[in-house]
Parts: sequence; C-alpha cells; structure tokens
Amino acid sequence: MRRSHVTTVSLLVALALTACTNAKDVLEPSAITPPAASAQPAPATQGSAAATVPAPAPSTAATATTTAGAPAPITSAQAAAILAKTRLQIAPIVGASVEAATPLTAELQTRARQRGITLAGSQDQTATHVLKGYFSAMTEGKDTTVIYVWDVYDPSGNRLHRINGQMKAPSTGSRDSAGADSWKSVSPATMQAIADQTIDQFAAFLSGKAS
Repeated sequence: MRRSHVTTVSLLVALALTACTNAKDVLEPSAITPPAASAQPAPATQGSAAATVPAPAPSTAATATTTAGAPAPITSAQAAAILAKTRLQIAPIVGASVEAATPLTAELQTRARQRGITLAGSQDQTATHVLKGYFSAMTEGKDTTVIYVWDVYDPSGNRLHRINGQMKAPSTGSRDSAGADSWKSVSPATMQAIADQTIDQFAAFLSGKAS
C-alpha cells in the first residue's frame, strides 16, 4: 500500500510539472508566432504603423527623382548679385577696323554698366573675366555681313564660354567701287547692336552658370 501511495504521489508531481512547462510554452511570444513561411500579414487597423505608412505610387517616385535632379531656377536677385561681383576686362578687338571697333567698344562699356557689370582696365589684376573678340566683314551686293566670335576666359587663361553670331548691315554707300574694304560700309549702329547682344548673352551665361 505504501509503495502504491508513493507511486501515485510521484505521478501527480510529474503531471503538475508537465502542466507548468506546457503553460510556460503557451505564454512565450515565440510559441504563438506562426512560422515565417506560413505567416500572413495582419490587416491594417486604425492607428497601426502599416496604416500610417502607405507605399508610394510609382508615378510619384518617378516625379520626385526628376524634380530632385533638376537644378533650382536662379532668381533675379541672385542673378543681379552675380553680375555685381563680375569685373569684365575687354581685350583689344581683332579683325575690325578702328572706325568700326570704336562704337563697338563704347557700347560694350555702356551696356555692361546698364546690366550692373563692372569693367576692369587692361592692367587691372582683379578682373574675373576677360572678353576677346574676333571680327570679319563680307560684302555681297549692297549688303555687308559682320561675323563675330567672342571668347570668355577666366584670369588664368582658361576659356569658359563662346559667343558667336552674325549681323547683316545695309551698305552706307561709303565702300569704294572695288569693294576692297567692307568695313567702310558698316554703320556704327550695327556695331552697337552687336555690342548689346554680346553683353546680354554674357550676362545670361553668368546667370546660367550659377544654377
């Protein structure tokens, strides 16, 4: 009888320990988490993290990439500040006659001041840019075409930009009969118009470079 009673008590203790162990397993978070392979995402509820972080639409992501890669447009105030810091040195004009180069140079200076650009003298070591011009004139019939090329350099002699173009000038009637000197038929107004275009394009280059 005593042995049977001991056996019964032992069985009861073993069952109690087993029950405690099983209860502990059920309460462990890992015991109620389904396997990763068979897990299904829980439906989003109000206030949950999934509900507050929606996946971005493809079109929105593409637009954001394009916008981020585009340079920010420069404002008029920024452009004015850039021009105000510029000190432009104009090198001697190559190819044009003295009579044609005189109104050109004078108008370059006037237009530069109008755009807020400071001109530097030929010996000024503080120039930020140097403008070198090359000109030629060709006459056909009663019209003369002025062809020009401007190279913009930094103080170290590195070319930064090129401005080029051409302008047709009606004959002034002063060209000799043989047409040996086409520059005599180019009016000062034509050279002044070229100067205005040159400074305007130079200012546009400076503004675009900053963006």
